[in-house]
Amino acid sequence: MSAAVNRLLLSGNHAVSYAVKLARPNVIPVYPITPQTPILERITEFQSDGELAAEVITMESEHSAMAAAITASLTGVRVFTATASQGLLLMHEMLHYAAGARAPIVMANVNRTLGSPWGFWPDQTDSLAQRDCGWIQYYCENGQESHDTTLQAFRVAEEVLLPAMVIHEAFYVSHAMEAIELVSQEQVDRYLPPFDPPHRLDPRIGESWGNTVSQIMFQNHRRDMSEAMDRALEAAKLADRQLQRLVGRGHGIMERYRCEGAEFVIATMGSMTGTARDAVDELREEGLPVGLLKIKLFRPFPLEDVREALAGIPKVMVLDRNFSPGLGGILFQELKAALYGMDGAPQIHGYLAGVGGTNISPAAIKEMVCSAMTEKPTANSVWKG
Repeated sequence: MSAAVNRLLLSGNHAVSYAVKLARPNVIPVYPITPQTPILERITEFQSDGELAAEVITMESEHSAMAAAITASLTGVRVFTATASQGLLLMHEMLHYAAGARAPIVMANVNRTLGSPWGFWPDQTDSLAQRDCGWIQYYCENGQESHDTTLQAFRVAEEVLLPAMVIHEAFYVSHAMEAIELVSQEQVDRYLPPFDPPHRLDPRIGESWGNTVSQIMFQNHRRDMSEAMDRALEAAKLADRQLQRLVGRGHGIMERYRCEGAEFVIATMGSMTGTARDAVDELREEGLPVGLLKIKLFRPFPLEDVREALAGIPKVMVLDRNFSPGLGGILFQELKAALYGMDGAPQIHGYLAGVGGTNISPAAIKEMVCSAMTEKPTANSVWKG
């Protein structure tokens, strides 16, 4: 396929759909919810047109969709599904079960505000509330990143046998149109080997899953999950490098932007990164030594990479488009924990910016930077916009 044919104008949601088609999953349980539905609509079109040989199953709820995904994955086939917001919360029980069963399901989640009150706006609290479920979590900045990361997620999940969530924000990414460079089918077939798990539900093998275990068996199982999550960090780095060698672009598990000589770094994730990048460019033109740290892989959290990236930086400002009542910004708290005890650790300002999908402009970020440069940080997050 030529490069020209590989370049399409797509929404972020449809960029994910094309990646799913290229990955050739065998089973896709589906249940619609705004703003995720276009992902599954395009997948069902691929299937009905004969372009995708997957079994697409319409379920009665998100809980049922995840239950079906787990069952299918345990038989040793490749599985994808997608959801958002309340749908993700309805899956919560089964998210834990999927990780415990070591079912490498890949799921797209479109960040949307949680009720109540009711809303349909971009906000990362839905997926961050699932950060302790045992799923790998990728936060994508744009549609291109979501397309490429979906392929990487299949590779990493199936290598370490943990489920993976590819996340982008409602409307700012899910429905925004941009030119997407699709990976070709030939490239994906070289990049993503057939899924062939060592254990699966198969009468010829005689294995099972779901029996009651002893305390020590449960503890050992959790230790195995921990080791798998540790391996996921290196597996994610390798998967990104190998895709970069194949198609000429990579995104890393995090990104350091204009951090050379920086005395102040903005840290954030998701679509906010693009706005922060524009603010950094303008601040650099004005002579201020400001850089940007984008966190893409949130679980496993790249602790050592973050410490290395922020070593020697006097001040960091974290922008959180999420809110944990009683705690504040979740990335802010994770970064503080990651940097605890580090020699010369930076002062960290935590700002709640864009919660509920409110617009944060480059000018607003520049004002926050100028404010943080002259103020002492507080232990709690501060509302900024």
